[in-house]
Amino acid sequence: MKTAIVVGSGAAGATVARELQGKCEVTVLEAGSAFRPFVGNLTLFGKLKQTGLLFDERMIRLIFPVMQIRRAADRMILVNGIGQGGTTTICAGNAVRKDEELQAIGINLDVEFQELYQEIPVYTQHQNKWHDRTKQVFDICRDLNLEPMPTPKMAYAQRCSGCGKCVLGCPRGAKWDARRFLQEAIGKGAQLVSQCKVEKVVIENGRATGVEATSARRTRFYSADITILAAGGLGTPVILQNSGIECNANLFVDPVLCVAARIPDSQQDREIPMPFIVQGENFILSPYFDFLSFFFNKHWKCPPSGIYSLMIKLADSNCGSISRRGVKKSLTDQDQVTLKEGVALCTEIFRRLGIGSDALFRGTLNAGHPGGMLPLTEREALTFHSARLPPNLYVSDATLLPRSLGNPPIFTIAAMAKRIGKLCLQYV
Repeated sequence: MKTAIVVGSGAAGATVARELQGKCEVTVLEAGSAFRPFVGNLTLFGKLKQTGLLFDERMIRLIFPVMQIRRAADRMILVNGIGQGGTTTICAGNAVRKDEELQAIGINLDVEFQELYQEIPVYTQHQNKWHDRTKQVFDICRDLNLEPMPTPKMAYAQRCSGCGKCVLGCPRGAKWDARRFLQEAIGKGAQLVSQCKVEKVVIENGRATGVEATSARRTRFYSADITILAAGGLGTPVILQNSGIECNANLFVDPVLCVAARIPDSQQDREIPMPFIVQGENFILSPYFDFLSFFFNKHWKCPPSGIYSLMIKLADSNCGSISRRGVKKSLTDQDQVTLKEGVALCTEIFRRLGIGSDALFRGTLNAGHPGGMLPLTEREALTFHSARLPPNLYVSDATLLPRSLGNPPIFTIAAMAKRIGKLCLQYV
């Protein structure tokens, strides 16, 4: 039986491993370890913040080890998950299909999305878990003709208590994450190697023979007939570059900025994150309690139950890069214009809640959906395979996206991964 190496166990890696195992022998190499949800008391951490000890966002690893923070050259904060399940363990669990850019270059993922709807629990009837303030904001958005829509959630509805901990690791196992696909692959015989960081793909005579990876300060070669890189939009490009494969300077990151106000007893920190979405032009808006800002932003002084915030997520310009030396990424003039439009809309919504602009405060600009450095084109619409890659090496994550979705990308990435898993079977 042929062998396959899958690098990464997030939405893309776990999906590909599940697709391939049984048709070939799969080994998943994951840079992180087992996931553990955050179990701390937010009120106590709020008091700790007042001491000034929490002064740098990169210290989040002391509070929540699975969350990795790095800074771009202009100090924009980039967030991703490191561990089994990848960033899916610390996401809001949104099952948003957003593949218009892929359709524009001739890619049809209807079959794969239908398969996902059969394999992942998705529900939208969670309005009964919304608090009064969120219901009021939804009505305001509707009055403004913004067409707010309840967000489809990847979750087992009967288990969800609406506790608001989705992005900190669901304590009840209600939120679906990629570890479920990973465990299915393992149940069928796949091997998982954790705390194993892949450095490069070894290429001989025009074919990938496997990967070099570091574990416990030792470097080891893992051989494979097929190699699939699914290390994420920041991880995969570095592996490619280390392997002598050029990437494009097309990095996008989906920047997020929250606009917040003090609203006593709003309890947004104990509510489903992103309960509904407003689709704007090149940005979305959604209620969202920004835990990163709560922990580290000096303006977020209120108790967690007394803050209400609206998130702006940009579909930013794809004009950044990442290498072993770090990330180069900043907001363009157009990104800044779009961000101002989002802030103005948030300000109007709060005004209709009776809160003036002078009472608003902002969160920390951060980003968590990187991709775009080996974008698919019309030429690859059928193969999902760049001519830069050896024939038995595939990329399967947001690195392939032609541009920022400006939306939660996990569901779309999983659909792409299902297609790539099927394409890889030609080597079996």
